[in-house]
Amino acid sequence: MSFDSLWNALPTPAFLIGPGDLVTAVNPAGEGFMNVSAKSLTGKPCADVIKMAAPLAESLQRVRRTQGPLYINDVETGGRRRKPVRCNIQITPMSPSDPRLLMLVSPRHAAAGGGLNPGAKSAAKSAIGMAEMLAHEIKNPLAGITGAAQLLAMNLEPQDLEMTDLIVSEARRIVSLLDQVEQFGNLSPPNRRSINVHDVVDRARKSAQVGFATHMRIIEDYDPSLPPTLGDADQLVQVVLNLLKNAAEAAPRKGGEIRLRTAFDNGLRLRRNDGTGAPLPILIEVIDNGPGIPEDIRAEIFDPFVSGHENGTGLGLALVSKIIAEHEGWISVDSRPGQTAFRISLPKAPGEKGAT
Repeated sequence: MSFDSLWNALPTPAFLIGPGDLVTAVNPAGEGFMNVSAKSLTGKPCADVIKMAAPLAESLQRVRRTQGPLYINDVETGGRRRKPVRCNIQITPMSPSDPRLLMLVSPRHAAAGGGLNPGAKSAAKSAIGMAEMLAHEIKNPLAGITGAAQLLAMNLEPQDLEMTDLIVSEARRIVSLLDQVEQFGNLSPPNRRSINVHDVVDRARKSAQVGFATHMRIIEDYDPSLPPTLGDADQLVQVVLNLLKNAAEAAPRKGGEIRLRTAFDNGLRLRRNDGTGAPLPILIEVIDNGPGIPEDIRAEIFDPFVSGHENGTGLGLALVSKIIAEHEGWISVDSRPGQTAFRISLPKAPGEKGAT
């Protein structure tokens, strides 16, 4: 495979930096990341093209001097048409005879539609596959353990039943967790059709208010003029329910508040593999007034088995991300102490015009 083929196929945003710290080449993933064409980026000073909260010029100089790779982790990176996001940066020399430097930009924020980087996707897929296999194998002996505990309980005095009751209840809790793992792995493709997003949001809200969110104040902030979206209503209800449950667990018991917001936002376009941009104007936000997502897991909050809650499975938000990705949508989160906002962006149904 030629260098050009490899360069164009590289899924990570990549930039070649030549003498004078000028950008000499940008791959398609880099164009998508910067939201600017390669032609308008090449020949420009690197510091003018790539804005980052790090001493870029000094870093490039160091790599040239040492002829070794340099890693800059967790730094805000953006551009003229790109809002800064937290990224990991790798700068490495091409070869002793080539004065150019290669800079790879790996966004740390999790998102659907592009979601995890390919390495993370592969790791997550492997982890889920192994978890599914283990779930299937573990449930059989758990059923035997539960049955044995129940048989033992038939011959015990009432004061001795506490331990067998504990065995049964804990075994059932583990089975419930394994069911979630299997559900995550066996999710069927969405049956997408034209639907009213407010029907989805309202179904989830009503279910939450008579269940886990009875102690919460849920504020409805809807744009009634939204056009239909293209989606699987049942799966999207599950998405909103998972986000509501997450918000209800995060918000304070006293004074807990969740805002459900819908809006039309024509500013977001998801870049397809063919280079075209797909607009995602249907916006759903679930906002809570909790303490925020712990900083050490914010970048991986949509990854499987990552949870900010005690005894959390870490599959709720991973399932949300998976469903939105299969709807060709986008999900992101903005979190700080006192407010966490999950934002879902979805496409309009075919043939539908903008908000009226």
